[in-house]
Amino acid sequence: MDTQQKELSYFRLRLQELLNTSFPEKAHDEKFINQRSSWATNAYEGAFQSGNDIEKCNEIANYILFDGLHFSKFDTVFQVVCNEFDTIMADEELRPFTLKMFRVCEPIFSNYELTDDFAYGYEYDQLYTEITGTIAIWIAENGLQ
Repeated sequence: MDTQQKELSYFRLRLQELLNTSFPEKAHDEKFINQRSSWATNAYEGAFQSGNDIEKCNEIANYILFDGLHFSKFDTVFQVVCNEFDTIMADEELRPFTLKMFRVCEPIFSNYELTDDFAYGYEYDQLYTEITGTIAIWIAENGLQ
């Protein structure tokens, strides 16, 4: 296996892991995954050929690989479920329930300008409260199912 293929696999696996964990809505977007991992590989190689050390090459590749993937809608819903509703379900039910609630709550996010540092601003508290209320209403109407 040549170096480019190894690096592509490495970047693809890193991206796939993040998507599976925090961006399930993108986890099966092969075009996105292939494009990002290819760009990261090319950036790494270009940086290396330009004389950068390995740490700098990784920094450049990671910037491209994870661009726009710092704030996760799914992680936000998961945080609400874990913080506010964990006492009414078993730990192993939290993620599956979050996947269900993610689809219910996803339209809420369109009311906010989501940036990589969104979680550190005032609007995040509003979003958190809105998601909590939406999930509470959903549970009241549908139960935990």
